[in-house]
Amino acid sequence: MTEKILNMLKNSKDFISGEKIAKSLNISRAGVWKNISKLKSMGYNIYSVTNKGYLLVEDDTIFNKIEIENEINTFVFGKNIYYFNEIDSTNEYAKKLINKDVEEGTLIVANSQTNGKGRLNRQWISNKNDGIFLSLILKPDIELFKITQITLLAGISICNTIKYFTNIDTKIKWPNDIIINNKKICGILTEISAQIDKISYVILGIGINVNNSKFDVALENKATSIFLELNKEIERKKIIAYFLEEFENNYFKYIKEKDFSIFLDEYKKLCINIGKECKIIYNKKEIIGKVIDISSLGEIIFKTDNDVLNVVSGEVSLRNIDGSYI
Repeated sequence: MTEKILNMLKNSKDFISGEKIAKSLNISRAGVWKNISKLKSMGYNIYSVTNKGYLLVEDDTIFNKIEIENEINTFVFGKNIYYFNEIDSTNEYAKKLINKDVEEGTLIVANSQTNGKGRLNRQWISNKNDGIFLSLILKPDIELFKITQITLLAGISICNTIKYFTNIDTKIKWPNDIIINNKKICGILTEISAQIDKISYVILGIGINVNNSKFDVALENKATSIFLELNKEIERKKIIAYFLEEFENNYFKYIKEKDFSIFLDEYKKLCINIGKECKIIYNKKEIIGKVIDISSLGEIIFKTDNDVLNVVSGEVSLRNIDGSYI
């Protein structure tokens, strides 16, 4: 009912009376008022004037479940949405949903997080109205050793999404960071549950800096946002919708072929690590070498003075020679 009233307000260029809304939807005037109050609590700017009725002031920055649902144009991803104005972590909530056997493509979105985390349990700043904080539940029919490829595939899709909205060259720092102008704009956290060799589910957590106007001193030289790059705000719901469509196409193509090599050339073009000297942190030991390639399994091929290693993302931290992450 709330969404029906919202649509009536959106389709009216002038005030629309509570009586007209009530008659159209066969509800009481009190029911109209209750739903109008709910819409206001969801962020909609609605004028209420005695003897005139209600008028919706359009605002493209409104971010809630209804607006996200109306923007999405996919077959599977995002058809079931859980939205929160604030939550501890979308990934943690997704884990709770797994026990309810929710369908693949279930989407959890938050306007802010109080305990957002990135890879290796690093904090992810998740302030209200600034970024995109989402988790997508997947149930891929692939072998466990291929799980890294889901992260890499998401990276390709995010790069294409951000470039679509910014027209700025967007790159990937293997395995899970998205980079613009040598600064991090997005992180990916992939968590799984598996039994022996079979994957039960994958939670793909994504944080994108969208409308952040500044960062703390510790991050200002390491992080950026779409707003800082363009000096204008972009509607987060549109970014989410574009990403879901892009990733859905890539994901199901990958699941059908069960072969990441069909995306490998595209990934290599986006990866900033290839050809660079760096160091990996493995079992608290630093190994210095050079990333010479990416394998068809999504591993980095790492050349040291004495050896050539195929390195899986879950086993190491990859850093620049000076110790920085980017």
